[in-house]
Amino acid sequence: MADPKGFLTTPKQLAERRPVDVRIRDWNEVYVERSLLPIITKQAGRCMDCGIPFCHNGCPLGNLIPEWNDLAYRDDWSGAIERLHATNNFPEFTGRLCPAPCESACVLGINQDAVTIKNVEVTIIDKAWDRGGVTPQVPERLSGKTVAVVGSGPAGLAVAQQLTRAGHTVVVYERADRIGGLLRYGIPEFKMEKRHINRRVEQMRAEGTRFRTGVHVGEDITGQQLRERFDAVVVAAGATTARDLPVPGRELKGVHQAMEYLPLANKVQEGDFVEPPISAKGKHVVVIGGGDTGADCVGTAHRQGAASVTQLEIMPRPGEERPAGQPWPTMPMTYKVTSAHEEGGERIYSVSTTHFSGDEEGNVQELHLVEVEFKGGKFEQVPGSERAIPAQLVTLAMGFTGTDVRNGLVEQLGVDLDARGNVSRDAKFATNVDGVYVCGDAGRGQSLIVWAIAEGRSAAAAVDTYLGGKTPLPAPIRPTDRPLVV
Repeated sequence: MADPKGFLTTPKQLAERRPVDVRIRDWNEVYVERSLLPIITKQAGRCMDCGIPFCHNGCPLGNLIPEWNDLAYRDDWSGAIERLHATNNFPEFTGRLCPAPCESACVLGINQDAVTIKNVEVTIIDKAWDRGGVTPQVPERLSGKTVAVVGSGPAGLAVAQQLTRAGHTVVVYERADRIGGLLRYGIPEFKMEKRHINRRVEQMRAEGTRFRTGVHVGEDITGQQLRERFDAVVVAAGATTARDLPVPGRELKGVHQAMEYLPLANKVQEGDFVEPPISAKGKHVVVIGGGDTGADCVGTAHRQGAASVTQLEIMPRPGEERPAGQPWPTMPMTYKVTSAHEEGGERIYSVSTTHFSGDEEGNVQELHLVEVEFKGGKFEQVPGSERAIPAQLVTLAMGFTGTDVRNGLVEQLGVDLDARGNVSRDAKFATNVDGVYVCGDAGRGQSLIVWAIAEGRSAAAAVDTYLGGKTPLPAPIRPTDRPLVV
């Protein structure tokens, strides 16, 4: 146990965020660099080393959290990164982006503040990079087998790295111009600087993984061609078909899907544009959707100099305490204030958009909304609550409805879809087509980054078994596993 009295004597302390008026002037990560170093060993010492560590179950990767907490507390950073990498290929991603279901499942969190698991995790991996402790793991021998991976998000990268290290020749296909999927173009720079992706990609190249960008599988190369060229194919294309809002005025200029808006801001940081083609500068911005993607739009609009930012959510405002119907160790739906929300703007709950109105040139000018109540299993409008708010840029951040490989690749591969429109698979991540596998959001629907990495690792074990008859690769989950999330 790290510190037998740590959870009794040490209060919870989080990483320090930079002042709002400073950070909205740039696109760097919001946290004060290295602010965790003076506090992290004591924070790791708050871990109780429970007899039954529920944080393991809360984490789909099965991270050995008490073990690396103890090693971090004892300043054994090389041991800590070894235990962390044993279950997680990319802790610098999850340590910045995961909503931490492990912390919701922390036993200490039953009646106190949970251990700051994410902060410990990201400190371990950042120290490892700084000290040269993250090096390529080149396989001792090659199997002679080849694998195509479609998609370079967290699931695709995880399955590719695992299979490369197992000795297979792996080619990752990405339709965008850079590797990373939504990590690259869906996550704003202020949440995760893209240098973290770049150095992982370089590590993977050094290990032998091959990357092909600007290749739209299903158009530039067909699914049938992949099956002919490779011994196995893994579909890890994500769930990028966005939910739309079919109301009058949707066609007006200035109404965009979030994933039309966010990537352009990231491309400015990559040097592709001086100014983004879609910008919030000087505009009244409305974000429809109260989740993480909506918050990303809010933070992006602040940095672009929006005149105002309003975020709409059809659901009621969550409470700040764990609801009775979502007991420990489930991940509760509580009111959250992200770094983007700290930076300003208004959040309006229990409202629904009725229509948009525009000017004579077809530009959106106003969003018309109405208050709603959830009754009898559906939302009902509150009479007399209609009103309009200024809206010169509207972003739709209402989630995703499935994978867009349905447009060509599904038919070319001959794989089945399930009732939700995702690629169907069995208990070993295999589709109905021999040698074709699926992992990540393409198979389970929109989910968390930690689930994507866990599915990638598990699918890699299944593919390795298919190619060689057995595997030493770990398989943390099955497709039927479900998170401790309500």
